Amino acid sequence: MFTGIIEEIGSVKSVQPGAKSMMLTISASTVLTDVHLGDSIAVNGVCLTVTEFTDKQFSADVMPETVFSTSLRQLTAGSKVNLERALAANGRFGGHFVTGHVDGIAVIREKRIVDNALYIRLSLPENFGSYLLQKGSIALDGTSLTIFDVNQTDITISLIPHSQEMTVLAKKQIGETVNFECDMLAKYVENMLNRREGNKETISEDYLRQHGFM
Repeated sequence: MFTGIIEEIGSVKSVQPGAKSMMLTISASTVLTDVHLGDSIAVNGVCLTVTEFTDKQFSADVMPETVFSTSLRQLTAGSKVNLERALAANGRFGGHFVTGHVDGIAVIREKRIVDNALYIRLSLPENFGSYLLQKGSIALDGTSLTIFDVNQTDITISLIPHSQEMTVLAKKQIGETVNFECDMLAKYVENMLNRREGNKETISEDYLRQHGFM
C-alpha cells in the first residue's frame, strides 16, 4: 500500500529487456535508506519488488503484463521516475489509498500556468469515466492528486510548486503519457453494487418453494 506522496525522483540507470519482460535498475537515495530484498517500491506508480540493491541503486523485474499495460516500457537510461516506498505501519497517511496496481495510461493534452499552479489536462480511456469525480482522488505516475475539473474522459489537475519540483509530472510534455490509478474505494463500491445487482433473485413461486415458504 502506498499514499501517493512521492519521496524522491530517481534516475533509470539501465533497462534490460527480456522477450516480453524487462529489468530496471534505478539510481536513488532516500528510498534505499532502510531497503531489504523483497521490499515494494512504487516506480511511476507501479508497485515493483526489489531484487537487488546497493546504497546507490536498486533493481526490479517488470512482468510482461506490466510492460504491456503501463508506461514503464517507454523508460530508457536517464529517464526520471517518481519513487515511493510502501507505507510503514507507523507512517503518516498524507495522500490517499494507492495500491500500485495501475489501471492504464493517460495522455497529457494541455499544460498552463495559473499564478503559482500548473494546470494539466489529461485524457483517460472511456471505460474509466465512472471513477472520475470532481474533487475526487487519482494517482498520476504515483502522485496523489485531486481532480478539480472533469469533462467526460478528460480531467484537469493542479500541481502546487512543491509537487512541480518533487515529481516528474511537471517535466512531461504535451503528448507524453502517465500511469493512472483510480481511487480504489470507488472501484470497490462499483464492484459491490454490480455484484448485488447481478445476484438479485426474482420473487416467484419457485423461489418461495425453494426457501420453505410453500
